[in-house]
Amino acid sequence: MSTAIVTGQPVPGSSLEGELRALGFDVRLAPDAAQAGTALAAVPAGQRVALVDAGFVGHTHALRLGLTDPRFAASAVPGAVSVQPAAREALTGALRDTAEGPSAADFGTRAGTLAGVLADRVAERLAAAYGTDVHRPELGELVAAVPADPQARNEARQAVAAVDDEAIRLRTAVKARDGFFTTYCISPYSRYIARWCARRGLTPNQVTTASLVTALIAAGCAATGTRPGFVAAGLLLLFSFVLDCTDGQLARYSLQYSTLGAWLDATFDRAKEYAYYAGLALGAARGGDDVWALALGAMVLQTCRHVVDFSFNEANHDATANTSPTAALSDKLDSVGWTVWVRRMIVLPIGERWALIAVLTALTTPRVTFIVLLIGCALAATYTTAGRVLRSLTRRATRTDRAALALAELSDSGPLTELLQRAVRGVPRHTAPAVAALGALVLVLATALSDYGSWWPVLGAAVYALTSAAAVSRPLKGPLDWLVPPVFRAAEYGTILLIAAKADVNGALPAAFGLVAAVAYHHYDTVYRIRGGTGAPPRWLVRAIGGHEGRTLVVTVIAALLTNTDFTVALTACAVAVALVVLVESIRYWVTAHRRGAPAVHDEGEPA
Repeated sequence: MSTAIVTGQPVPGSSLEGELRALGFDVRLAPDAAQAGTALAAVPAGQRVALVDAGFVGHTHALRLGLTDPRFAASAVPGAVSVQPAAREALTGALRDTAEGPSAADFGTRAGTLAGVLADRVAERLAAAYGTDVHRPELGELVAAVPADPQARNEARQAVAAVDDEAIRLRTAVKARDGFFTTYCISPYSRYIARWCARRGLTPNQVTTASLVTALIAAGCAATGTRPGFVAAGLLLLFSFVLDCTDGQLARYSLQYSTLGAWLDATFDRAKEYAYYAGLALGAARGGDDVWALALGAMVLQTCRHVVDFSFNEANHDATANTSPTAALSDKLDSVGWTVWVRRMIVLPIGERWALIAVLTALTTPRVTFIVLLIGCALAATYTTAGRVLRSLTRRATRTDRAALALAELSDSGPLTELLQRAVRGVPRHTAPAVAALGALVLVLATALSDYGSWWPVLGAAVYALTSAAAVSRPLKGPLDWLVPPVFRAAEYGTILLIAAKADVNGALPAAFGLVAAVAYHHYDTVYRIRGGTGAPPRWLVRAIGGHEGRTLVVTVIAALLTNTDFTVALTACAVAVALVVLVESIRYWVTAHRRGAPAVHDEGEPA
């Protein structure tokens, strides 16, 4: 329960109290400042509390945005301010300071006028004297005001009647930046599904879970290997994506944001897509076609694309002097409407990608689906990576220590790197990507050009470990140092894929798929924690699963020591062990993350 303290004298005919109760507030009246302080002291410490002027005139959705958004410790609109429990002490102090201020003596005689001033001045005092960031939502056409006289009140009420706040609420439930397919083929009706869910008390987490279950059923249909199964799989995958859009729209529509929901939404997207890849591979196997290598290749490529996005953004989002001619050209192109959609489609975001997969699944074969998907993702990766490299080379940005730390955490270096850094010397400035790429190239070539059971990949993994340690021996602040984590991901995942393919035995590639999926989950989990400002997973976890260089060395050694059949068993055991360790720690972290101020939403950036 939340509590709203309505300050000042009630206004005849006002529906404010009913609107506040509809928003879930227990309403208490406080005609003067002293009674407002008393009412605030009586509210239990664990509740959200709001101060609202009795003369407030505005849309209900304006109040909702200003008073109920769980992502912010404090928020305000004209005539109203709201704080969560973490900012209660600051609110108490700000209210006391405001009530004891120069205008407090006038409060009793001009309560109707000063009540609105009270809420606004308290909001200003929260930021100025107590260092509390007060979120002020963009209201746009929505009205939120405290009229000073009857004429102004009448004009404000007319302004409220002239604008349909429900239409605005529906429109703003859709993510501001999205892909072409999502914007024009999904969101026009999924927003209404979101409203239907809200009116029936469904939560975004329930819709997210329904999307996951639907995608898993789609994967199961694909695994049947029959044409009806493939058609059903494609349709269910599209419906899963509709629900995937709906959960975020429901969260924005009803302001039901949560830390756990943010993690579920981000994590389940990857789980759904990669589980569907596995279902397609199983379905192809039933028809006598082995496409596990293509399925694993698609997962590797898609994950590396995401790591490129994450690393580039982390390296540059708080950099100073962060401008370049390339970025200026990009902004200029964005001013031309049709180029925006072309560029968003080229990168093959999740909407376009899932639509492509669904249609190809229903009409063609798993092999064709994966080949087209790999070509499309490769072209998208080339386009985005080339553009970011060009931006990085032409800008004169100064990277921060926070960015360098984020890139080091994204590198996922383990105990072997910590040991080798004592022996290797730091590489020259700005050469870290070249050194990392050299080691990765040696490793991949040694694996690709040798037979299964050879010790050449082990030697390549040793070189890779040395170069990896050297690459991260200095803070990653160079213009292209954001390429280091993606290089490491490509080297590790690619090596596992090559060795499993060369084992040439049933079960090796599925086991490799499981291991890469478990490790990729850990890498995605690292990204989401860094984005929320709560830091990467603990060092003990990184050490326990070996780091990228340790895992790569282990896989090459067991391939050299064991027969291909035993290698499959060992790889499966590694996949299970890594999955158990990272999942248990991750679930424990995110279930309790709200206590550490972890992020409430992840999905407002570029399409995944």
